Amino acid sequence: MKHKTSEGLFRIDCEDIYLQEFSIDDAINIYRISNQPEIYHFLPDWKSTKEQRVYWVTNYEIPANQAFLDAAAKTANIEDHILKLGVFIKETDELIGWCCTGIKEELPAPNREIMYAISIEHQRKGYATKESMALIDYLFTHTNVEILNAIALINNVSSNKVIEKCGFTHRGQQTMENEHYNHYILSKSEWEKKH
Repeated sequence: MKHKTSEGLFRIDCEDIYLQEFSIDDAINIYRISNQPEIYHFLPDWKSTKEQRVYWVTNYEIPANQAFLDAAAKTANIEDHILKLGVFIKETDELIGWCCTGIKEELPAPNREIMYAISIEHQRKGYATKESMALIDYLFTHTNVEILNAIALINNVSSNKVIEKCGFTHRGQQTMENEHYNHYILSKSEWEKKH
């Protein structure tokens, strides 16, 4: 399921798509997707200029991914490290979105979350569910994570459905930055029972 590519990049295979750590070459596509109105409406922090995105991928996201992967490989203890993986279609190697995990400080501990986005051209094909389940499985199998969180704006019907399909349990609502979110959790023990 997981392996290094010939370029040495971490990858998780999942049927017709794969998740792979960001490379500098991905910055322009991440920029393009993050500036789609349907994406930045729900993920405004991802909106950027091309120059910002190249800078962030080069100086923050690639080093952060390496720190996460090193921690996972050495001790399985990922602490508060962040992992951001691109989502690619296997047949074409086209980057169509991302799937990430990090600490959501606004949530009560343990507050590691997963989040995802798929470009508008590739939505409603099951990719968000598939990519999320692959990352969840990796986290519960290869790291010390015991609980995962997911949040979605109450009016983001598609995202709430993806989270529920992945087996998360609704825990209530949270208000963050004057927005109302559904909050979900998933435990490693619940995941193992179903998988």
